[in-house]
Amino acid sequence: MKKGIFITFEGSEGSGKSTQSKLLSQFLKSKGYPVLHLREPGSTKIGERIRQILLDRKNNSLSAVTEMLLYMAARSQMVEEIVKPALKKGKIVICDRFLDSTLAYQGYGLGLNIGAIKYIGNIATQGIKPDLTIFMDLPVEKGLKVCGRSKDRIEKRPLAYHLRVRRGYLTLAKQEPQRIKIIKVAKDRAATQKNVRKIVAKILKVT
Repeated sequence: MKKGIFITFEGSEGSGKSTQSKLLSQFLKSKGYPVLHLREPGSTKIGERIRQILLDRKNNSLSAVTEMLLYMAARSQMVEEIVKPALKKGKIVICDRFLDSTLAYQGYGLGLNIGAIKYIGNIATQGIKPDLTIFMDLPVEKGLKVCGRSKDRIEKRPLAYHLRVRRGYLTLAKQEPQRIKIIKVAKDRAATQKNVRKIVAKILKVT
């Protein structure tokens, strides 16, 4: 590969995107591809500290704007420190969440201005966009059950909020059908992964 390929996974709570992104990373590594697996927020020392603040259930006083900016700060650090250099080296970067998460969760979910999020997001990402985004679609109620009782600050928000987030993701997918591909989450994890690989194969020509 002459240049790197950036693949992101998106989804509502409990959709299995973290598991599926890791399975894909392992599969591609077994095929000899140079793969880097990341998660948002996190993946850097600074990002992981910001993650703790964002997900801590005690931090109920965080405003919607503060929340959005903290996600952007963690993202900016990850892009500068890891994503940008890796793509320049021709690696496949697979990231569990990226800018679409902020649009869905803080934009459609919390009602922040979508245009403003895109503007700030373009600065945070240095204009880097995923070549492919896989949206793991699962009914909200099912996903929240997977999360169990020990929910983080975002997971414990009302059902209505999570429904807005899912609708937001579906809206984004309609706006960018070439980039965002929807995968219906199957009961069988292996079956879901098979569908993920089919989509990725079109970009990487993997069998």
